[in-house]
This record gives sequence, C-alpha cells and structure tokens, in this order.
Amino acid sequence: MTVCRAMVLEQPHGPLVMRERPLPSPQAGQVLIEVAACGVCRTDLHLLDAELPDIPYPVVPGHQIVGRVLAAGDGVAGMQRGRRVGVPWLGSTCGHCDYCGSGQENLCDGARFTGYQLDGGYASHCVADARFVFPLPENYGDLEVAPLLCAGLIGYRSLRLCGEARRIGFYGFGAAAHVIAQVAQWQGRSIYAFTRGGDAQAQSFARSLGAVWAGGSDEPPPQALDAAIIFAAAGELVPAALKAVRKGGTVVCGGIHMSDIPAFPYAILWGERCLRSVANLTRRDAEEFLALAPRVPVRTHVSVYPLAQANTALADLRQGRLSGAAVLTVA
Repeated sequence: MTVCRAMVLEQPHGPLVMRERPLPSPQAGQVLIEVAACGVCRTDLHLLDAELPDIPYPVVPGHQIVGRVLAAGDGVAGMQRGRRVGVPWLGSTCGHCDYCGSGQENLCDGARFTGYQLDGGYASHCVADARFVFPLPENYGDLEVAPLLCAGLIGYRSLRLCGEARRIGFYGFGAAAHVIAQVAQWQGRSIYAFTRGGDAQAQSFARSLGAVWAGGSDEPPPQALDAAIIFAAAGELVPAALKAVRKGGTVVCGGIHMSDIPAFPYAILWGERCLRSVANLTRRDAEEFLALAPRVPVRTHVSVYPLAQANTALADLRQGRLSGAAVLTVA
C-alpha cells in the first residue's frame, strides 16, 4: 500500500475534498495508524470557517481518531502492530517548558493539535506522536468510543473545573454535554440543560439522559445553579450563565473558540462568581477519563456517516440536526 484516502480542507470555508495522498511514514517517536472511525467536532467547523489562526492548508481535519497501529518509528515502545488506540486533540508538546513541567501541558506554547496543525483522522491513515496516543477501553466499539476522545475529554476537564458543584447548568446539549451529563449524574450531581431557541428535541434528549430541568438558553433555571458549563460557541451565553449561578458560583467556557462576549454589568459577576475557560486537555485527563467512562458506564449516542460524507456530517452538526455525536466510519 502506497496511498491513503483523505478528506482535505484546501482553502478557507471548504468544502472538504476527497484526495488520494502518499501513505505517511512514521518518523522517530511516531506511529502509523489505520483509521477505523473519527468523531466530528464543532472545532472542525471552526477550522472550516477559518476561525482558528494560521491554518496550514491543505489540512486533514479530525481529532477523535480510533484505529489500529500499523507501524512504529524509531524509539517507540509498547505499540505493537494491531493495537487499538485513540488520538485526541492535543497532538504534541515541547515537553520542557514551565507549563509542561508543572502539569499544565495543555497550555504549552509549542503544542500542536491533531486535525489542525497536524493532519487528522478524516482519512484512511494518519501518523501520530506515540506519547499522545492512548489505548482504548475494550468494552466500546470503534464508533461508540470515538466521541470520548474530545467531547468526553474536554467535557471531563470542564466538569472538573466546576469543583464540588451539585447543580450544574449545561448551555448547549450536544456531543460533550450528552457524555458528561452521565458522568455528573453518576457523581450525584443534578444537570440543568439549556438549549438554543427552546429546541424541543434537544430538551427531550437531555431529559432522557436524566436532566432534572431543560429549557431555552434565555430562560432562568428554577433555582440558582452552583456552576454552569458553556459548550456552545456563543459569547452571549456568558452573561446569561452568570445570572443563573449563585454567589460564589463558577461559569466554565468549554470551547476553543467563542464569539465575542458582550458587555455586561459588574453586578452579575460580583459576589465572587468565577468566569474561566478550558484550554485543550492533558494526557492525565485522557488517562483518568478513559478509565472512568466504562465504570459509569458512559453510553454514547452516535450518528454514523461514511468518510466521503464528511461535509454532510459537518452541515448536520452546524444546523443542529444531531442528537449526541456524529462519527465518520472509515475502514
């Protein structure tokens, strides 16, 4: 085999185009992976819409990669051929800066990201830094495990930043929220779901996963929240979430990109409310969450598309036509 297939973003605003490319070779420290499935993420839309800086066109999106090791480069141990692995958003770091040395590798200035600065999993094959490749729980199929690699990991990091909050609002009930709602309830927390435009389908989906309340993002919750996570990329939700949390509460912005946050009165921040963002993930997040998910157990709801229909999957995500996560089947 000398070639692979990939859906390639060749210019701003797409569309993705199917191309045959030379089969990549693993360099020192890398593994070559035959891709079985790849989750579709809202960050892929930010890439398509040129909302991320310095995009290296042409690029292959996709950072929720499930596949099997075909070959390993020099210096790679423990990655035998045929092993099933996952590749997340964080693709590599410098390994020696203050952030990397203090458990904050997600903030490394030299970090590179899968499906953005590194070709990702909208392809039949990819290469990845073996340090940032993870074994996957065996009790999930390829399609079902893919959303855990970003929706799950970013959601898990967002949930951790909520501290001991018992009543948590989720603004946007898509791929990440549907995974982390299950974790939060397993931990004994109560989930309040906020959807855009009073989306009845999304509200019904949230209730089916145990949300104690579901309503529009412009509605107040029935009682003050301890924390809120904003999964939607809409800056106007920040003031709404601040109004919904009690004094001393936390609002976590869970996305890599968000539209501008409008001006808001200091009164809704006052009272020691905290507003913070989530940036990427660490390997520790991945190890903890991939061990936790089968214990809950987290069950993912997936809509499956063949690789050649990646543009359709992205359009359905953009238009809010999905319940749960979209996954491309590749093999």
